[in-house]
Amino acid sequence: MTDMKLSILDQAPITQGHTGEQALQYAIELAKLGEELGFHRFWMAEHHSTDAFASSAPEITIAHIAALTERIRLGTGGVMMMHYSPLKMAEVFKTLSALAPGRIDFGAGRAPGGDRASMFALSEGREPMLNNMYEKLGITMDYLADHVPPHRIYDQVKAEPANVSRPEAWLLGSSGNSARRAGQMGVGYSFAQFFNGELSKAILDTYRENFKPSELMTTPEINVSYLTTVADSEEEAAYHALPQDIARLMLMKGKITGAMTPEAAQDYPLTEMDRMQIESMRALHLVGTPSQVADHLSADQETYGFDEAMIVSIPHSQEVRLNVYRHLAEQLL
Repeated sequence: MTDMKLSILDQAPITQGHTGEQALQYAIELAKLGEELGFHRFWMAEHHSTDAFASSAPEITIAHIAALTERIRLGTGGVMMMHYSPLKMAEVFKTLSALAPGRIDFGAGRAPGGDRASMFALSEGREPMLNNMYEKLGITMDYLADHVPPHRIYDQVKAEPANVSRPEAWLLGSSGNSARRAGQMGVGYSFAQFFNGELSKAILDTYRENFKPSELMTTPEINVSYLTTVADSEEEAAYHALPQDIARLMLMKGKITGAMTPEAAQDYPLTEMDRMQIESMRALHLVGTPSQVADHLSADQETYGFDEAMIVSIPHSQEVRLNVYRHLAEQLL
């Protein structure tokens, strides 16, 4: 097995009985622990108009965390490009990079990070542009590399501050099309295994085969995000995983909800079909002892050849969540 970097993806989950303020304080606590344990990077996701996650402004949270840490890389997983001008994204990430040189990642996503109503609210009621995401990414990358983009809207405008340490650029995705485009544009590729469980060698090979170096990424880099719950025994891990499994079942039925307590989850009226669906979701949620999950991650790395596993974990209790990262660091770092 080659060396595998371990990283953290945080959505600032608001589990039932907690507040958004607590969720963001927990994110800070997790980032500090991640640095202490040797995790490579810490990314904040972007979610809108949901009471399940507090991470609506990831670039602000990582600016705060940058001031409280020294080594761990920080970024967005990802900033949702449809809501922002390339100029504004470049200004934000150049400013972050000036404040934390050599530690900032511009991780970009093409999804809305929210429902239709929040998309329209973020675009002030205008029809959101949905088909220009790769163009937006290219223009933002030009700005991040201190070039004025050759585009009629942007060719008279500079993105400041200039001459700062350049952030790494990453594209989030879960399909062969995004893999090919990420390679052609010369950005890192972040595959969301916990979205659909469809990681394949073909997708990652497509990225590598199409990779052309850019000023923001000189060699191909791949990270894969996994939803993970580990504990000392399989039974304990399953106990802490069940609230998140129920939350995903609710999501499949169109309702986004924060994870309930594991005690409440035990009493939740699951049908036989629900239980079968939870069992079938094990490609999307790795649950087990630290060694079982570490072995799974190592086997996947062996099979698919990615560089880095990015762990997202959403048990109800913050202490249980921190222990997931402690256990995996012990096994893999």
